[in-house]
Amino acid sequence: MNQRISVHLVPLHQFSVPLSATRRGARLARLLAVEQLEAWGLPLDPARLIVAELAANAALHGRVPGRSFRLALSVVPATTLRIELTDTRGDRLPISPRTTADAHAESGYGLLLVEELADRWGVRCGPVPSKTVWAELDLVL
Repeated sequence: MNQRISVHLVPLHQFSVPLSATRRGARLARLLAVEQLEAWGLPLDPARLIVAELAANAALHGRVPGRSFRLALSVVPATTLRIELTDTRGDRLPISPRTTADAHAESGYGLLLVEELADRWGVRCGPVPSKTVWAELDLVL
């Protein structure tokens, strides 16, 4: 009888930092992500673009005065880079960009960019009152 051995994928690298829910905090998220990716020897693009878009969304749409958002990066051994942005506006969930495409809109293209660049992305609700928008990139090293 064969038994499957359950292996927990412990992250090879982890990074997490709270940032102010402002334009400056969004910019700092991108800069810190670039610095961390370089330290880990990982390619910068498209991860830095995804971080920039998700951080801008967290600062703009997920902002609650006096509350921060959190950037988290993790690498599961040699397979996946996971990018997470957690904000305190769990009541405002992002809508899939494909369902809201408006040819005349001046904004709203950030998640479309994330959808095109990431291998997977989604939203995880909670703990109340927060939500986490995440994106994953398959690493080719």
